[in-house]
Amino acid sequence: MKRSYTLLLAISTFALLFSFRQFDESAEMDRVVHNKSFGTGERVEYRVHYGFINAAEAKVEVGKAVSMINNRPCYRVNVVGRTVGAFDLISRVRDTWRSYIDTTAILPHMFERQIQENKYRKEETVYFNHSKDQAVSNIKDERKTYNVPNNIHDIISGYFFLRTINFDKVREGEIIEVPTFFDGEVYKLRVRYVGRDVIKTKFGKSKVLRLSPQIPSNKFFKGEEPMALWISDDSNKIPLKAEVDLKIGSLEMDLKSYKGLKKDIAWF
Repeated sequence: MKRSYTLLLAISTFALLFSFRQFDESAEMDRVVHNKSFGTGERVEYRVHYGFINAAEAKVEVGKAVSMINNRPCYRVNVVGRTVGAFDLISRVRDTWRSYIDTTAILPHMFERQIQENKYRKEETVYFNHSKDQAVSNIKDERKTYNVPNNIHDIISGYFFLRTINFDKVREGEIIEVPTFFDGEVYKLRVRYVGRDVIKTKFGKSKVLRLSPQIPSNKFFKGEEPMALWISDDSNKIPLKAEVDLKIGSLEMDLKSYKGLKKDIAWF
């Protein structure tokens, strides 16, 4: 199936930011993750650009009300990505990703995606049974059950779990391995914590934590660590900026707007 990988990277860049997991985890519903980083009503928007050309937009939104899935209270998180401008004329992308994340354990109970990329269409729903360490995927009339590691994440819930981590306890240069279930497989992504920094945005300067996801060598990315991610060095820990080096140039993602954060970002 022919697909425009350069354009899809504009959307997929944001999805790649969501694949993280912490080190020590207890049994699923017995664990309590102390979350002071996010809550209902949060909304963050990003602009993805290729040089001076706007390529795509992405939005991450936590529902205003708690949802009940598997008799558990969950945050309903939507991630929407779309191409814009000239990129939209060349390759039209309208993707929606959704995760229902347990408010106490910060683990997914259900994951959905609706993909529209040119003529390509795909809809999938994944249910997570943490007591049996299984993920059940439903695509049209096809249902498959997969065995997964204990406390597995989807690509969205992992990002929200990352936001609860105390990086004061993570050493510079330390690599975090990331088991994440996606598209019928468990991936072991690796993310290196680079350290603290200060960056400039349209809102002002901000203290940040820099992360460097390691991506297997392929014909689209440049180098072993082609992505740089800067997240706010505060309790929110939201991405403020990302850069991806491609063989044909680079993509950048910048914070466009935000509201409903637990704590306002300390710009200076």
